[in-house]
Formats: sequence, C-alpha cells, structure tokens
Amino acid sequence: MAKSTEVKETPLMKQYNSIKAKYPDAILLFRVGDFYETFGEDAIKASQILGITLTKRANGSASHIELAGFPHHSLDSYLPKLVRAGYRVAICDQLEDPKMVKGIVKRGITELVTPGVSFNDKVLEHKTNNFLASIHFDTSTSLSAGKEKAGVSFLDVSTGEFLVAEGNLIYIEKLIQSFKPNEILFEKNKRQDLTQLIGDRFYIFGLDDWAFKYDFGYEALIKQFGTNSLKGFGVEHMQTSITSCGAILHYLSETKHDKLQHITNISRIEEDKFVWLDRFTIRNLELFGTSNDYGKSLIDVIDATQTPMGSRMLKRWLALPLKELELINERLEIVTYFYENHSTREDLNTLLQEIGDLERLISKVAAGKINPRELVQLKRALNHIEGVKTILSSCPNSSLQKIFEQLNPCLLMRERIQNEINEEAPVLLNKGNVINNGVNEELDELRKIAFSGKDYLLQIQQREVERTGISSLKISYNNVFGYYLEVTNTHKDKVPADWIRKQTLTNAERYITPELKTYEEKILGAEEKIGVLEQTLYDALVRDLTDYIIPIQLNASLIARLDCLLSFAKLAHANQYNKPIITNGYEINIVDGRHPVIEKQLPIGTEYVSNSVMLDNDTQQIMMITGPNMSGKSALLRQVALISLMAQIGSYVPAKKAEIGIVDKIFTRVGASDNISSGESTFMVEMNETASILNNLSDRSLILLDEIGRGTSTYDGISIAWAIAEYIHSQPKNRAKTLFATHYHELNEMTTYFPRIKNFNVSVKEINNKIIFLRKLQEGGSEHSFGIHVARMAGMPKQVVDRANDILKKLEKDHELELAESETSGLDAIENLASKTKTAQVGKSSDMQLSFFQLDDPILSQVKDEILNTDINTLTPVEALMKLNDIKRLIGG
Repeated sequence: MAKSTEVKETPLMKQYNSIKAKYPDAILLFRVGDFYETFGEDAIKASQILGITLTKRANGSASHIELAGFPHHSLDSYLPKLVRAGYRVAICDQLEDPKMVKGIVKRGITELVTPGVSFNDKVLEHKTNNFLASIHFDTSTSLSAGKEKAGVSFLDVSTGEFLVAEGNLIYIEKLIQSFKPNEILFEKNKRQDLTQLIGDRFYIFGLDDWAFKYDFGYEALIKQFGTNSLKGFGVEHMQTSITSCGAILHYLSETKHDKLQHITNISRIEEDKFVWLDRFTIRNLELFGTSNDYGKSLIDVIDATQTPMGSRMLKRWLALPLKELELINERLEIVTYFYENHSTREDLNTLLQEIGDLERLISKVAAGKINPRELVQLKRALNHIEGVKTILSSCPNSSLQKIFEQLNPCLLMRERIQNEINEEAPVLLNKGNVINNGVNEELDELRKIAFSGKDYLLQIQQREVERTGISSLKISYNNVFGYYLEVTNTHKDKVPADWIRKQTLTNAERYITPELKTYEEKILGAEEKIGVLEQTLYDALVRDLTDYIIPIQLNASLIARLDCLLSFAKLAHANQYNKPIITNGYEINIVDGRHPVIEKQLPIGTEYVSNSVMLDNDTQQIMMITGPNMSGKSALLRQVALISLMAQIGSYVPAKKAEIGIVDKIFTRVGASDNISSGESTFMVEMNETASILNNLSDRSLILLDEIGRGTSTYDGISIAWAIAEYIHSQPKNRAKTLFATHYHELNEMTTYFPRIKNFNVSVKEINNKIIFLRKLQEGGSEHSFGIHVARMAGMPKQVVDRANDILKKLEKDHELELAESETSGLDAIENLASKTKTAQVGKSSDMQLSFFQLDDPILSQVKDEILNTDINTLTPVEALMKLNDIKRLIGG
C-alpha cells in the first residue's frame, strides 16, 4: 500500500492557522514562549518592516513555512513600526501558564491594534489626536441634484473624545481634512463614493453593511452612555451620524477594545459656529504642515503649550476657529490677564510642565492598561492641579474663576494611590515592589518569608565556606536547577559527601543539598504568591479609580484650555503681538501686519517688513495687488488670513493694530498644483478650486487669489482673471472681501470701472539693472514683472538670461506697435474686422472670400452678433484687443 503524501500540520500550526483565519487582513503576532512569532506572508512583511531575520521552519513532513519573530518584551518597540506602516496587528497571547498545561497552550487574540485604535504610547503621537473616523452616506439624498448628504463620527479611543457631524459632502470632506483621522471606516459597497470624496490620502477599512444601520447605532450609543435617549447630547435627530457611530462601536468590539468607560460623552460639531476652512485653504495657508522640507507650519510656530492635551486642543481650535464674538472675547480676556500678569503666567507654566498627559492616563485606567509608574504620575498630576487651583483662586478674571471652581483635585483618589502604590514603582507589575508595605497583611508576611529566606541562604553560604574551606563557594539560581552551590575545579576535592552533584561545567561543578531545596521551596512559593497578590491588589485599585473618570476628564479639558491660553500669552510676549479688536462689522483693518511664520524664519538681524491692509464691503472690497515675483505678494495675502484666523481662535496677532470683523469663511487659491492621479491638470485644479470659491461666497468671506489664470494662454488668463474679479465685485449681497495678487497689469484698469476695486503694488527699487525688493505695499498698480531679474538672482546661466532679455525687448517692441494700432481707435479695429467679414460674404467666386465662411454659416452669425452687441464707444484699448482675440478664436484664427 502506498504511503500517504498528505502534509500534516503540526498542532501548533493548526492552532495558528485557525486564529489567522479569523484575522486574514491583520499581521498576527503569535506568542510562543518568550517570543512573538509571525509566519508565512506575515513573516515576509514583518521582516522587511522591522529589519528582523526571515527564516524557515518545518510545518509537518515535507513542508516549510517562513518565520520571523522578536522577544515578547520588545513588543513596544516593534508594534509601532508595523502600525505606522499601515497594518492592523492582531496580538495573540498565551491564555494559560505553560507550566500548568500538558500539550498545546490555549491562545487567543487579546488586542487588535490598528492605525486608528491604540493605547500604546509608542504608536500614538503625544501632541496629536489618534482619530478613528466612520462615514455613512445617506442613500435617501439625491446624488444627481447635488444634494448628497453624509454623517461622520470621530473617536479617539486613547482620550475618549467622541465627535459627530453631518451635512453635504463638501462639509464632510472639509472635516476629514481638518481632523486627519488615522483610519476611516466605511461600508464595503461604498468604496467608490469614499474614494471620490477623500481620494487616497487616508487609511480606510471596509465593514459589512449591517454595521451601518441606524437602529444598531442608536442602541449601541444609549448602551454606551447608559441613557434612555440621545436628546441630552443634542444629537438625537442626526440619523446618518448615529449610524456611523454604531459602526465605530462595533469596530472597537471587534478589535477587543471592550473597556470603554472613558467614552462618557458625544459632542456635535456645529457647522454654523466655526469658520469654514476647506482643504485647499488648510493646505495653502500651511496651518498644520508644509511641503518645504525645512519649513514650519503655523501650528509649529504658535504652539507653546506644556501638556500633550493642550497641544491637541490647540490643533482643534485652529481647525475650527470661532465665529461667536462673545466666545472669542472670553478667550482674549484670559490671554490679556496672563499677558499682563507675568508671575501668574510663570507659576502656572511651571505647574503645567509637570502634569503630563492626564487625558490619556485616565483613559488607560478605564481600559485597564495603566502601568504602576503611570499611576504614580496620575497622582502627581492631581497634586499639581491642586497647585493650579490655588493660583486661580486669587485671579479676578471671571472665566478663570469658573475654571477654579470646576477643577477637582480628587483627594480620595490621590490618597489611595499615595498609600497603596510605591513611589518608586517599576513600569512592569511583574517586577514586584509595586504595593506599599502595610496595605495587606498577607503580602507583608510573604515578603518577610521571601526576604528572610534569602538572608538564610547567605547564612548557609557562609557556614559551608567555614565548614569546607572553599573560599570561592557561591550560591546561585537558575530556572533549571533552582538554587545551587557552585565550586571551582580547584576546590572540588573539598566537597562534602552529603552534597548532591547536579551539573559539571568546564571549570566548575554545581551541587544541591536537601536543606537548600527546602528553603528554595519556601522562597519561590512566597515570591510566586507575592506576584499574584500584588496583581490582585493592583487590579482592584485600578477598578476603583474608574469612579473618577468623569472628574479627571473634566480636569484634563480645563487644564488643556488653560494651557492653550497661556501659550497665546507667552507667544504674544515673546513676539510683540497685540490684542485684536473683534467686531460684528465687516471691516478688516490691519496696521503693520506681519506673517507669523516667515518672520520667525528670517536670518538673524533681518527685520520683517510689515504692511497695512484695509478691506470692507462698501469702499475697498477688492485689493488688486501687482508686483514682481519674490516681492512678497503671496506672503502678504497669507498673513492677512493668518492674522484673521489667529484673532478668531482667541490669540493676540502679529500686528501693531488689528480690527477684525468676524470672518465666516476663508478661501484661498494659491500656487500651482495638479492632480495627475485623477487626470486633472494644474489649470483644471486651479479652476476647480476657484469654482468652489465662487459658488460658496458670503458677505463675511475672505478670499485670497494668487495668480489666477496663469495656467493658460495670456488672453485666456486675463479674461478669466478679469471675469472672476468682476463676478466677486458684482454680487449684490455676498460682497466677499478679496485680496487678488496678479502679474496681469491689464487688471489695473478694473479700478476705473468697478468702484470697490483698488490697485496696490508691492514696491521694488531698480538700481543699475538690479532690483531690490522693498516688500512694502503701496497704492497704485505696477507695470513691471522683473521675471528675468529673478532668474538672474536664482543663478540661471548668463547665456539664458541675456537671451531672455533680447527676446523681451523684441516682444515689448512688437507689443508697442500693436498697442499703437489699437489705440488709434477701438472702433477702427472692430470696423476693420466687420469690413473683412462683409467682403467674405460677396460671393463664392470672389478671390477675397474666406473659405471657411458660408452666407448661412452659424459662426458668421455669431461673429455678427458679437460685433453688433459691442458698445464700441466704451471700449478701452485692452478690451478691444480682448474682443478681437475672442472673435479671432471664433473663426478659428
């Protein structure tokens, strides 16, 4: 009978494969003894990401499988690398003590760590939230009518923050860009909709459709909060958002995160309370990041917070600037108090430095993941909060008094930690010496046995040295033999007959005695019991501390708020910022404003050139700003927006004086970018962004337009830029304040026809064919670009620069001739074209006939209409040229 060739799995691999089958899309870390092992494709990925050795092992007869692993105590080092590489990681631990089990140890998944779900400090960024988002598209809304609606929820399981919103897809996409979730959940059959909404910029994970059901979401939320309804949270009516929340809570259960007592609240992001910042504006203003390798973003410059939760709150404030005058002024008043009271500011700053991440510490208590050293830090943080409370008690500011009243030092909790946990406790509980003496009588007795037993071992050693004369005798311990006596070969002839030899080494012999084994059993038994008892006492304490989750979360929020406002005061003091005046008016008046980021990056000794800007809805709605490259136009545009933003988050601003009428939306179209992956050119991206701006204007909007129309031909570009500016000016109600930087000097003429458009230029000085950038804004338009000068400054080869000058002179000469002809009369130009058109209509046999015209040609009719509808008495030379260009394009010229 032939032998079977079937490959038999080893029992270990059979267990592994059964667990892996439940988590096929995660890297499975499989605990085997003192190592976490990966197998197969997981091992290949892990070895590449972690830089660990890839080997093979037998998997039954005639079969091998890839293998890569690392010591279990190195999990905190390796796990973050896998998660940051974009992988979900399933941690499979041994659920039984191998010493107590015959055969295969029972194993199971104890945690599934994903990019959006983790408590691990090495995975998390301390100054940034780790949001898990969930999106549910409302299928009842009309896609064809442009009324698509969706609900979104954001949860940071490491802090307990839970936020929801719903609205049109533009609003949802804006929130996704602002909150930058590390992972987004979606319905598997909605992948295309999600990709259209957010592109490929985020890590996404699809769930089965049943997880996105309203009833399931509603029940999950009221169960989480222990309420009968969601009315108390103000989200009862938000069905699409509630549906998305259900998917998040389901996902947490699936990833083995079921201890969620710290998720105690859910908050609505109300669109009408915050300034609208779309993703283009966030990117163009470089609020949170920059494309320059050595550059800094606004948050890098203004974040002087001392606590991680303060830094996270500041990012939230910057992503959601306020529109409510009362709330803005409340923040400004606190900043003013701290600015004017140096000693209070310094004392609070010192205390905040010691508080640490109170928000994430209490979340770890809820999840049962806090270690002994973190528990000691939690106690210290509460001690410092009492110090903060003492300082605030004497502050006359009413808002600070409210914070003082709400801060809770949690005295009983502090006392328990103080009494029960050793101040010098180790990070790992199994290292021992965590619970203080005097907490538990049994623990104290066991410690006496363990420590006195070790003293007795020393007595045995000393007695045997005296009895045998073996001066080098020592008592040691290992996991194989337990305690043993070790004698070097030099003295082995002195070993007594009652010693029992256990091991022979190259240079020594190891022995045991009945007395030694008796005390070993006592010591080891006591040590094992100590470990179990310390674990029990520690777990009981942590469970009791969950009663303090809500007050400590409130403490964390209040401290974060204080931290942000102290940061604003420190920033103002260090950089000569001034308090803005915020009004319900429509005027933005900035005197000697500066760009907060650029001024910090200037070479030492270089002074930033400040500029003043005034915009309103009645007299100076649009500032048309011309000037050469590198003159500072773009910086000027951005600084106006940044100053407005800083004012509306409650900060002092980099200006001598700033009066800011509440801005509700900030739009920017700055720089050249493309979207090749979606088949969109630079010009298409520019037009998409600009179209979004023009379709969402309001009378409180601030618009920054930089070089609109540069992505196409000159006449096309001028025409588009002119039409855009005219459109913004012509809105009867939504008179958006606009800064329009351009190279098109022809747009200077707009001020003649549009009363609320004013010309300005960023000045330069030309000396000996070289230019000096003065970077000062002044009234009037500029007529020069100085592009070739900039090329020379950039180090362009002299041959290229000289040739460019020659070409420029020729083009300028040709342009002067064309301009002279056009200036004879715009009427002559139109009449000339009309005459040519008439000649073309004489007959088919005429030599003068243009071959592309027929008497009934629709193009001819269109040209005729263009000419007849043109008021030639009001045409300027530039408009005449543009009109001619339009007609020429119509007839294919």
